[in-house]
Amino acid sequence: MISGTRAGFGRRLAALVYDAFLLAALLMIFTGGALFFTHGAAVVPATAGSWVYVYRAGLVLVIFGYYALNWLRSGQTLGMRAWHLRTVTDSGHTLTWSRVILRACFGLIAWAPLALGVLWLYLDPEHLALHDRLSKTQVIHLIREGKKTQGTKTTVP
Repeated sequence: MISGTRAGFGRRLAALVYDAFLLAALLMIFTGGALFFTHGAAVVPATAGSWVYVYRAGLVLVIFGYYALNWLRSGQTLGMRAWHLRTVTDSGHTLTWSRVILRACFGLIAWAPLALGVLWLYLDPEHLALHDRLSKTQVIHLIREGKKTQGTKTTVP
């Protein structure tokens, strides 16, 4: 059985940085495909016209898709695996599409203003960040049986 405590800001940030490197590679691949269609010209309004908006929407979809597919499949991105984190519902189950969409939208709000919504977890009595609480999810630091930890313990199926 795997159990864990709610993850702190440091681990969340480390996983986010780790994922940023992988996302940069995915976005470069996507951009390479876009450059193929513009014959190597920069994807800006002057060279791509209104297609630049399709390109930008594609960038957002790549980022959202990375998180959504990983959270739906296992609750972990590659960065979260490296830092032993998992995103689960408040009842400890894998996320559904509705929870993923809510978490992504509220996550933008929580991380955008200097990560104040994430730092909220230090003021919250249950150590939940703003987007955790609003989407009824939580990020837990996975701990193997037998290790001692401090914090709120959560059991994951």
